[in-house]
Amino acid sequence: MSTITNGVTWFEVGTDRPEETGRFYTDLFGWAFSEQGTPETSYRVAEPGPEGSIQGAIRDTGGTSPNYAIFYVQVADVADTVRRAEAAGGKVLVPARSNDNGLTFAHLVDPAGNHFGVFTPPAA
Repeated sequence: MSTITNGVTWFEVGTDRPEETGRFYTDLFGWAFSEQGTPETSYRVAEPGPEGSIQGAIRDTGGTSPNYAIFYVQVADVADTVRRAEAAGGKVLVPARSNDNGLTFAHLVDPAGNHFGVFTPPAA
């Protein structure tokens, strides 16, 4: 994962039809995916694209949430970014949390209602 701070470095497509969605992006752009999820939830990470491309994945929502596409900004401190977003008029959709690998993330909504995410990668 890149060490860029405050840059868009990840995208995620959430879908209740991950197989079909993966085939679509493979057919359209030639993207290849590798499964990195759990037996319960598919998470297909796109293989690295051309130099300068951001990385991303397709997440199986299992039909528990609407389909979506979101970009993530890599930040130095997720909790601080969440506080600053709220002070600037944004709202928290998913509070800051960490996954089992140590990646910390949150989902926010800007004042116009646009959904985006912020994250800090696990410590090296």
